[in-house]
Amino acid sequence: MVITRLVVCAVLAAVVSLTSRLEAQAPPPPYFPPAGAWETRSPAALGMDPTALAEAIRFAQGRDSTRAMDFSDQERIFGTLLGSVPTRRAATNGLVIYKGYVVATFGDPASVDPTYSVAKSLLATVAGVAVREGRLMVDAPVGRTVRDGGYDSPRNAQVTWKMHLQQESEWEGELWGKSHDFIGRAAFGEGARSQRSLQPPGTFYEYNDVRINRFALSLLRTFGRPVPDVFRTDVMDPIGASSSWKWVPYVNSYVDVDGVRMASVSGGTRWGGGMWIDAWDLARVGYLWLREGRWGDRQIVPTAFVKEALTPSAHGPDYGYLWWLNTKGANLPGLPRTAYSARGAGGNTITVSPEHDLVVVLRWQQGNEAEVVQKVIAAIR
Repeated sequence: MVITRLVVCAVLAAVVSLTSRLEAQAPPPPYFPPAGAWETRSPAALGMDPTALAEAIRFAQGRDSTRAMDFSDQERIFGTLLGSVPTRRAATNGLVIYKGYVVATFGDPASVDPTYSVAKSLLATVAGVAVREGRLMVDAPVGRTVRDGGYDSPRNAQVTWKMHLQQESEWEGELWGKSHDFIGRAAFGEGARSQRSLQPPGTFYEYNDVRINRFALSLLRTFGRPVPDVFRTDVMDPIGASSSWKWVPYVNSYVDVDGVRMASVSGGTRWGGGMWIDAWDLARVGYLWLREGRWGDRQIVPTAFVKEALTPSAHGPDYGYLWWLNTKGANLPGLPRTAYSARGAGGNTITVSPEHDLVVVLRWQQGNEAEVVQKVIAAIR
């Protein structure tokens, strides 16, 4: 009996010792910054080379965007405005989040500026909320639940949510005074295109803001409230974002929903309006995606949706659900194949590298964002 007790005690002691060692070796839980604050840590404290990181930041600061500071080039590049643009933009700025902590900032990351097509990735985030709530299934035809005439034609009736998310819908029509075909220099500026034959929905990729704006309107119809309201209550407030951002509609992008006038927003600032936001709030969105849609103990975007969103479409240029991917190593040269990016005109980007537990936000920075991010990664020892 005494021997048995001794054996039991020895086994228990061994289990306790092993458990303690495993707990000591286990990585700490991810840090999630509270609202209004984001902890800064020195690069050296996280195992980064401070000199190399400082060189990466100097490189970024020396590559200010070529876009006009006063937005006077807006209509020449994109065509007739439908919404407002600011009178001045910030100089290049940004920040680096490594292992959840701020390790570098530069310029004025608190400057609220249009973020152009980064808004598309934000729309994908809102779509993820709709999936979480059971409001849509990505493979379902949009017209099955959105009945405002936009999906009545035989062609448009085939369009699914997934086709919109992958920019392969080939949706046909006009919205807010702009046609899907992008024909006409006055309306589309330097982005004007030549006539082409439409392909069957789901078989052809085309980067097309008219179709994305149709997608945004369909999200409004699905929620029964403006997309910015959903984004605020279901994404930005839970992740502790500021209240300084605004999703600006066009002057004519208003619809009636059950007798209530609501603004529909765009997936960019091509024709004015769009998402106006600072680098800090963009970093929170990037960090949400880095953590596979989770923030603390709350699953804001389903993990399965995040994984689908970061899977290349069949016909796109390594493109997911409104995120640019790098599975072929071409979109973000030199970065891991698992890296991905939200991209907007003028050099506005959120780059996420899960392999490095890294988020880099760049505003008004010319060139491929990978050039800066490569230098940041080189600073990781």
